[in-house]
Amino acid sequence: MAAVKSPISDEAQKVAGDALQGSLIDLIDLSLVAKQAHWNLTGRNFKVVHEHLDEVVALARSGQDEVAERAVTIGVNPDGRVRTVADRTRLPQLEAGYLDDDKVVAAVTDTLAQIIARFRERIAATDEPDQVTQDLLIGITRELEKQHWMFQAQT
Repeated sequence: MAAVKSPISDEAQKVAGDALQGSLIDLIDLSLVAKQAHWNLTGRNFKVVHEHLDEVVALARSGQDEVAERAVTIGVNPDGRVRTVADRTRLPQLEAGYLDDDKVVAAVTDTLAQIIARFRERIAATDEPDQVTQDLLIGITRELEKQHWMFQAQT
């Protein structure tokens, strides 16, 4: 079996790999949380929030693919298995059942803020060891912050 060898140092690979794995878990769970809210949403602003949640899902899914592919590029195996995400997620989970649109907007706003804070920590951590990974994380953070602004404006 062939293995992908990292073009960066072992130390840089470790730092970048940890940042990418944490980002992957955040993005996978964000897509699941947003889809759960999308399916169970109720309320006066149903249509707008329902469609906006799909934008978050698309962003999260696109980001998780970019993050996982960057990990493989530097010789780190990404782990997006259900058990790994369930065991390591730090995102708050939504209640079961129907969800009021105001509560969903507030929950998604808070969830995005938490993810953005962790992404910013990872951006700082990857500054020296791997600026290519850092650039990827900056781009995803830019889009997460845009979504945060748009959800926050609805509160």
